Order: sequence, then C-alpha cells, then structure tokens
Amino acid sequence: VQLQASGGGLVQAGESLKLSCVASGHPLSSYGMGWFRQAPGKEREFVATIAWSGTMKNYIDSVRGRFSISRDNAKNTLYLQMNHLKPEDSAVYYCAASERSPYGSTRPDYHYWGQGTQVTVSS
Repeated sequence: VQLQASGGGLVQAGESLKLSCVASGHPLSSYGMGWFRQAPGKEREFVATIAWSGTMKNYIDSVRGRFSISRDNAKNTLYLQMNHLKPEDSAVYYCAASERSPYGSTRPDYHYWGQGTQVTVSS
C-alpha cells in the first residue's frame, strides 16, 4: 500500500487543521492506521491510532480531547482533525498502516509510512 499525507500548513495557536492520508494499491480497510509526528531533533512519536473498522481509537495524552482520528474506508482515506492547536504540536506528521496491529501505538507496529506533511503552529 502507498500512503499520501496532506493538509499540513502554518496556523496560529488555537486554530484547526485537518490532515488527510490517501491509500492506494490496497484497500485501507485491510490495515490498522495511525498518525505519528516528528519535531526537529526529537524522536518520531505516536499521536493517534484507529482500528480497521474505526470502532476503536487511542491517543497520546497531550492531544486527547483536541485531536480526532477517523477513517473512510470507502474513500481509502484516513483523517486527523486537529483543534486548539498549540506551538508544541508543530512537527512533520506521518500516517502509517499496520498489517498486524488493529490499533498499535509504537513504530514497530507499522509497516507502511506516508511521506509526511508539515504542521507549524505559531504562538
């Protein structure tokens, strides 16, 4: 499967962005999906995950209540709605697909990665 992330940009603190990740080559419904992010000089960290059917989700504590992960398997698209953005949310955001884990939260859980989309939040 190939993943193409988009939707990043430059926003002010408190504003919103919605990221998208389109899958091609294989149905999105076959995979557990996740979003990760990587800020300069930091490790890539887990942000959110959603199971194959969309019924189970998990988030890191720092985004819980502000971010919402969703998927539309019919459109082969994964989303991340990000509200009340903070400067510390600035990073390159990556979508990822897992063949094994329905909602994994670590990098080894995922087998396929998108190219990343930059999110910058100014204070």
